[in-house]
Amino acid sequence: MLGFLLWLVLLFLCWPIALLALVLYPLVWLLLLPFRLLGIGVEAVFELLRAIVMLPARILGASPGR
Repeated sequence: MLGFLLWLVLLFLCWPIALLALVLYPLVWLLLLPFRLLGIGVEAVFELLRAIVMLPARILGASPGR
């Protein structure tokens, strides 16, 4: 909602830049999509490694957070 309100202020102050931002936003989102997918994959690998490292402690009965 805040982003929309900021865009409305930009539209009021300088409408050509606001329209350019409106057109370029989907293109920038598509360009950044592979990096988001890569980040999700890297995060999943780190979570898997953490689970593997913590497995012996979990088997012995220690709960995470204590």
